Amino acid sequence: MNKGTVKFYNDLKGFGFIKDDDSSKEFYVNASGLKEDIRENDKVSFDLEEGKKGLNAVNVKVV
Repeated sequence: MNKGTVKFYNDLKGFGFIKDDDSSKEFYVNASGLKEDIRENDKVSFDLEEGKKGLNAVNVKVV
């Protein structure tokens, strides 16, 4: 399980990006990968899953 910070999230469009605490890489997150609602600057935990355009954050939860 990875930990990071929500850098951007658009509720209306249902997507955003999470910056990983360890690697500083940013990962795409879609509303379908959320376990609970998130907002910008939330600290979250997440798993990574291969998507069509690279790794996506899934099972995202606020910590």
